[in-house]
Amino acid sequence: MSLILRRAGLMLALLTPALAARAQDDAALVARARAIHDRVMTLDTHVDISPTAFRRDTLNYVTGIARNQVDIPKMEAGGLDAAFLIVYVGQARTIDSATMAAAYAAAIEKFQAIHRLTDSLAPTRVGLARTAADARRIYASGRKVIFIGIENGFSVGTDLSRIKQFADLGGRYLSLAHNGHSQFSDSNTGERDGVWLHNGLSPLGREAIAELNKWGIMIDISHPSKASMMQTLELTKAPIIASHSGVRALCNHSRNLDDEQLLGMRRNGGVVQLVAFNSYVKCDPARDAERQGAIDALRAQYGVTGTNPREVSAAVQALPDDKRNAYLAAQEDITARRYPADPMATVKDYVDHIDYAVKLIGIDHVGISSDFDGGGGVDGWRNAGETFNVTLELVRRGYTEAQIEKIWSGNLLRVLTEVQAVSVRLQRGAK
Repeated sequence: MSLILRRAGLMLALLTPALAARAQDDAALVARARAIHDRVMTLDTHVDISPTAFRRDTLNYVTGIARNQVDIPKMEAGGLDAAFLIVYVGQARTIDSATMAAAYAAAIEKFQAIHRLTDSLAPTRVGLARTAADARRIYASGRKVIFIGIENGFSVGTDLSRIKQFADLGGRYLSLAHNGHSQFSDSNTGERDGVWLHNGLSPLGREAIAELNKWGIMIDISHPSKASMMQTLELTKAPIIASHSGVRALCNHSRNLDDEQLLGMRRNGGVVQLVAFNSYVKCDPARDAERQGAIDALRAQYGVTGTNPREVSAAVQALPDDKRNAYLAAQEDITARRYPADPMATVKDYVDHIDYAVKLIGIDHVGISSDFDGGGGVDGWRNAGETFNVTLELVRRGYTEAQIEKIWSGNLLRVLTEVQAVSVRLQRGAK
């Protein structure tokens, strides 16, 4: 017997009966969690993409890309069975025909990339789902399920016929705004400066709600403002979703949903896909504001300007040597001593959000998302290869297999089915 094994045996012998039983229970719990993870369809509703990862190069979504948090090999390794790949476009500061045309072109490029993946790059390993039935069929075949979500309706422009076009291309949810107000809706980002464009939805946004209902696209309220979301609840004829949001009572960030919003989702019959995004899982807004205020004051003192990190860095580098060194030393004092970064949120912190939502609005209205490759990830679920750790934590907290199945995919697929049923009725002329 090796020295390591003898030491292990000695340590087990020294355990009290209760601790020994606990160790065995933990092993049994992990095995049970693994079996559940293998049996339920795990679905992540928000994974960002870059079209360059869908080319026929050596490194792509099929062969695997080291820097990516999600690709097919990582999905296979971690048991992530399904994912919404996102047709995302940023919000232009100026809303006009030129910027909307550029956004539309960028969206089409991402649609084409996803179709290339499912149609030609990896049709034996993934399949494009348009319905819950499609998802279950593809999953049963042993392939990974690919859905398409649309982040930021800015790409629709003012031509609402594009909503049907996006539905025909496979888009199954759409958010009317992102970080910045769009032609359809105010964004949650209005909370930063109190500047609003529409005080919720614009008249065109209200028309878009009806079109989304008609063509079977789930309405995503993760990025729009609270006023926009509450107005959407009044207008929609179908359940809605939050594709990647957190609980505001646990992390007071404008991207998270407060209790009024969560209860509104329950009344609507929708689902909140809780997001494993570090700064939405665990945050201290007052401390963050103090830290940012100190940095802003430092920049003003040294005349450092810029609207993005690259511009700020260039302004710092342009300072004379003595001033640049003094600036960097003061910045280090702010970021490392006065306001050091908190430890990264963990899977346990993340599942706290799931627990809170389940207790407030019920097991039927809660789901899971990561926002991988868009800033998401927590310690323990940093990429698709670590997906099992979420299931393990749910099992540790006493969730049953039936409940875990609902949280991982059942609730979202139920909402999609209901939205598409409403679409059929509306297309037939029903009110």
